[in-house]
Amino acid sequence: MDMQKQPQRQPQPQHPEGCLVVAIRIPVRIFVFLVVLPVRLLWDACAAVARFLWRYVLTPVARAIGRVLHKLVVVPLIWLYRYLLTPLGHALVWLYARVLTPTGHALVWFHTRVLTPIAHALVRLLTPVAKAVARVIDMLGTALYWIARVLLVLPALALWRWILAPAGHVLGIVLREIGEALGHAWRAAGYVARATGRVLGTLFRWIFLEPARWLYRTVLTPVGHVVRDLVLHPAAQAARAIGRAVHQARADLRRALFGEPRQPAALDRREPAGRDTRTLGG
Repeated sequence: MDMQKQPQRQPQPQHPEGCLVVAIRIPVRIFVFLVVLPVRLLWDACAAVARFLWRYVLTPVARAIGRVLHKLVVVPLIWLYRYLLTPLGHALVWLYARVLTPTGHALVWFHTRVLTPIAHALVRLLTPVAKAVARVIDMLGTALYWIARVLLVLPALALWRWILAPAGHVLGIVLREIGEALGHAWRAAGYVARATGRVLGTLFRWIFLEPARWLYRTVLTPVGHVVRDLVLHPAAQAARAIGRAVHQARADLRRALFGEPRQPAALDRREPAGRDTRTLGG
């Protein structure tokens, strides 16, 4: 509770409330209180548990972890920096200052005082020699170029220009003309062969086919019909009549020699009566 006194409020003008408003307000407030009360209790319980965990669990655990990390990580790193890296750094600084720097200055002095004059002297000495060698190489290259040109290139060009190229040109013309002549001859032979085939076909048709067709249509067909109607049909009928007569004469001769053939006896298929009756056992 606040110990300070609250300033007195000015009385507000009260509005008269009806019985219906009061009858609705009281049940609503009671329902809301019953709904809000468990939520507030759960909230206060969670807050108390959280405060307890932070105060009596997480804080000691965090402190213990910090002590462990300090012992396992921070202290070894401090020792490493103090007793290993610092002496090593001092040693490297001393090496750089006492050894590397004088050695570098000595090398620079040696390069400036010894190597550079020697190099300049070698350049002055070798420049004329290099120029002379270059001139000799140039002269040898020129000589070899003209020797190869005179002995190889010019004869090869002359051979190509005056012999091989004209011969190839003439050979190409000859081969082209031969090819064109062969093509023309092949096409002409085809035309002649087709014309000859058409002529021979026409002659064969008029000499052999047409006379044979006329002979078959005007001579052989009527003669065949006459032979069929006057000779073949009567001959076939006479042959059938002769065959029937021969068969009948053969039958008469068999009856005269052996008599009438016996007729098959009729079989009695009725079931026997009395003791001879058929059963399943006999």
